[in-house]
Amino acid sequence: VQERGALGFERHYHVTDPFIRRLGLEAELQGHSGCVNCLEWNEKGDLLASGSDDQHTIVWDPLHHKKLLSMHTGHTANIFSVKFLPHSGDRILITGAADSKVHVHDLTVKETIHMFGDHTNRVKRIATAPMWPNTFWSAAEDGLIRQYDLRENSKRSEVLIDLTEYCGQLVEAKCLTVNPQDNNYLAVGASGPFVRLYDIRMIHNHRKSMKQSPSAGVHTFCDRQKPLPDGAAQYYVAGHLPVKLPDYNNRLRVLVATYVTFSPDGTELLVNMGGEQVYLFDLTYKQRPYTFLLPKKCHTSGEVQNGKTSTNGVSNGIHLHSNGFRLAEGRAHVSPQVELPPYLERLKQQANEAFACQLWTQAIQLYSKAVQKAPNNAMLYGNRAAAYMKRKWDGDHYDALRDCLKAISLNPCHLKAHFRLARCLFELKYVAEALECLDDFKGKFPEQAHSSACDALDRDINAALFSKSDNAEDKKGGGPIRLRATGRKDSISEDEMVLRERSYDYKFRYCGHCNTTTDIKEANFFGSNAQYIVSGSDDGSFFIWEKETTNLVRVLQGDESIVNCLQPHPSYCFLATSGIDPVVRLWNPRPESETLNGRVVVDMEGASQANQRRMNADPLEVMLLNMGYRITGLTSGGAGGSDDEDSSEGQVQCRPS
Repeated sequence: VQERGALGFERHYHVTDPFIRRLGLEAELQGHSGCVNCLEWNEKGDLLASGSDDQHTIVWDPLHHKKLLSMHTGHTANIFSVKFLPHSGDRILITGAADSKVHVHDLTVKETIHMFGDHTNRVKRIATAPMWPNTFWSAAEDGLIRQYDLRENSKRSEVLIDLTEYCGQLVEAKCLTVNPQDNNYLAVGASGPFVRLYDIRMIHNHRKSMKQSPSAGVHTFCDRQKPLPDGAAQYYVAGHLPVKLPDYNNRLRVLVATYVTFSPDGTELLVNMGGEQVYLFDLTYKQRPYTFLLPKKCHTSGEVQNGKTSTNGVSNGIHLHSNGFRLAEGRAHVSPQVELPPYLERLKQQANEAFACQLWTQAIQLYSKAVQKAPNNAMLYGNRAAAYMKRKWDGDHYDALRDCLKAISLNPCHLKAHFRLARCLFELKYVAEALECLDDFKGKFPEQAHSSACDALDRDINAALFSKSDNAEDKKGGGPIRLRATGRKDSISEDEMVLRERSYDYKFRYCGHCNTTTDIKEANFFGSNAQYIVSGSDDGSFFIWEKETTNLVRVLQGDESIVNCLQPHPSYCFLATSGIDPVVRLWNPRPESETLNGRVVVDMEGASQANQRRMNADPLEVMLLNMGYRITGLTSGGAGGSDDEDSSEGQVQCRPS
């Protein structure tokens, strides 16, 4: 019991803020001759396995910086994934590679004991689960999730999930992970913005019942339409991304989930979205996307009011009618705003000062700190929304929209939040809804109806509606434009459309890194209580955020080119990273006597802004930049070029309260 208590203490305190502030490079493990694409700790944390472009896997004793074993895996191309098989005494190691193969190795004899060649494209990730001994899963770019059972005499794999049945032949599975607390749940990341969560047991039970049914062997049309049982899949998506897809596609900006992982307690799902940001989804308190629009013919207002398709219910102060957004009816009573305690009032004033100096990120971080301490203060949400709208990084207008809705739900007469909501809808290309929202605003606040800000937004909306009428054909087709396929081979099935329409939104968003160049970039929880989020980046740094405030707290230079992998030790404040360099780097808190190492990126704001520009740059420019050319348009000017400039600067919108 004493030992268990000591371990609990260790895990609770092993990642605290002073430790993060002192995090520095402890050692470099040298032994590979190519990029190190994957890292994996064993359960005890005394072994670290790595896989590389050199087709070798190395097992290290990271605590003593020693190479214990190096073996050629038998793969003929880059290794992308390496996993210890649970309950094997760290004897069995599984690797997946770009040669489309999955190999199983016995480390005690340094031999490859099984080779699976069932995939037809690159294998990107392997997943294991303690509750499923001798079982593991793979995700590959042929769109398949396969399950392997090493107890079977045939040693074959079976297809667990075929994404091509849902999304057409071009879909690629990129990553997968099993919930550590309930091993029946498998999360899958693939091309596109949607992340999928599957119930493995439900899928297996469905397949068994299909085999046992009298009509087994007769494949009907219905069978093919329902490869998975109802309720076996749940989708998650950052609410603003589906509507951005056409714009991103036009600019050759690819959205793809490059890594998925669960929090240690299994209640949250973290996703590194290639081409975008890092998102955290709450699996317990789920919420629908705020801008979730359904085609008019699908639901009547009555159905919506009964709660079947409302975005987040009345708690947001908004109802989703069949024709879009409508604010809660009538002039609501002002809920009394509790005064902030003095220390939070000072924090708010500091944020307001940062805002006045146009230090948008600093203002957002200060408001976020205050929001964490006073989550029911409408003014803080309204002010943070204003800062998001000014900064205009990818996703900022959607976060601003969420903050406006929260502010309105706390104070239905929050004038600025009402107006900002209309502006956000317009910036997010929900033009008809923006008009409706603005009309509601004018009705609620008639004294503002002819303000310069109102008039300017009115003009913007009408101009957009006029230009949209030329493209009216885009709206036809029976499905919401945000969910429709774009190419002939992207044939989205009806089942897939329904699952996408039922997607849940994110809880937190983490900004600053860049993930456009590689499709194996990881993001992870750091600390057994998941106090921090870490992610690699295309600029050779890795980024550390506070989970609850989403504030960036540390940036460290982890590679000469790109940091792809970050695997925290299971029980200590100890982090292993790798990337393009042929080394594994180990990080831990350095002694206070040690001078600060040169790997700390002091200008975190500058690094974040540069990454925003990089994400919005022309792909050719990024390629040239990676080759060492300086592109003037990329290295100067404002960040986040994908969002339109605000064209109104009226008093109703701009200054924080």
